[in-house]
Amino acid sequence: MLDLAAGPGEAGLLAAELILPGGVLISSDQSEAMVELARARAGELELGNVEFRVINAESIDLPVASLDAVLCRWGYMLMVDPSAALFETRRVLRAGGRVSLAVWGSPSANPWLAISSRVIQQHGLAEAPASDTAPGAFALSDPHRLRAMLEEAGFVEIEIDTVDLLRTAPSFDEWWEMQLDMSPSGAAVRAAPTEVRQAVAVEVEAQLAPYSGGSGLAVPAQAVVARASA
Repeated sequence: MLDLAAGPGEAGLLAAELILPGGVLISSDQSEAMVELARARAGELELGNVEFRVINAESIDLPVASLDAVLCRWGYMLMVDPSAALFETRRVLRAGGRVSLAVWGSPSANPWLAISSRVIQQHGLAEAPASDTAPGAFALSDPHRLRAMLEEAGFVEIEIDTVDLLRTAPSFDEWWEMQLDMSPSGAAVRAAPTEVRQAVAVEVEAQLAPYSGGSGLAVPAQAVVARASA
């Protein structure tokens, strides 16, 4: 199994346990730093069936029909050419092999991300995507477009569904720190002048007020998930 755009590896390392005995996970990312984070995490979990590689998903350095499965959580949507990545995914899968992927749904279904992204952009700390399909969190949010891309890449038996989630934290401050840690714009926000940084946080907190309660924040999220056969 190949985990594409694995980041620090959470999803793939869970899968590594499920494919024992005998299964091998290749945990990969385009960032060498992320590969090293995944390697360290696998060491902490004492997983011995994981290999680690730096791989560009749009040009996968693996032989044709060499894999049984590919996993990609929240990766294809960020790629410059997700169609090329899906074609490459199909190429490295054996006949009957499976791809399983997740991307974020529409902005309206993901206020946890849409609100903060919009406020950060309004303060000039990030640029809005050039179009609805430009690389970004919501680039593949349309299930019809996602299905068409999978079909074009040669996949069959395509199943697409949505999964509703909640992004929770005991307080806004903790939620905001987690948000900045995972956001591509997080570094820009932290590096902004104090008054700008504070203004962004205050505005985001105000817009998240409807999702705040006695137990902290619980902000809706929605993932679009798909699986298909080669």
